[in-house]
Amino acid sequence: MSEEKSNQPQLSPTSAIDTPTLRAFENWFEYLIRAQPHHTDYAGVVWHGSYIAWLEEARIECLRSIGIEFADLVALGCDLPVVDLSLRYHRAIRLGMTAVVRTRMSEVTGVRINWDYAIESPDRQELYVTAKVTLVAVDKERGKIMRQLPTTVQDALARLSGSMNN
Repeated sequence: MSEEKSNQPQLSPTSAIDTPTLRAFENWFEYLIRAQPHHTDYAGVVWHGSYIAWLEEARIECLRSIGIEFADLVALGCDLPVVDLSLRYHRAIRLGMTAVVRTRMSEVTGVRINWDYAIESPDRQELYVTAKVTLVAVDKERGKIMRQLPTTVQDALARLSGSMNN
């Protein structure tokens, strides 16, 4: 049996956030979700892609909470597509359950913007998903990665960083 196990392909480690680092939730934005029928399969278990949509919603609402409309960033000519996404599924959410998506901007390096996530039960007793998402600034007109973030986008992200640290 052990010999059989060693011959099986092994999953490579994910870069999703490790569970222990998520327990200190200072400066995280919280976004409440409820699993609706369209989020689930026929067994009432949330479909894996629904979690990704919730991450996006939480990020957009985090920005909106400090007065930054995502559409305004795009209107400035700077699109912010996801270029890297890493999720770790810890436990399934089922139809009708509520959960809290916690997110924060963790780092801005050049034109790359990194976000951390955790989806937990409202009482924080159950951890459902941890994730990391990387966005990159793209010139909307040319469709190419920018060399640097536009000043207005840098200012907006500095406001977010400042509000998350208060």
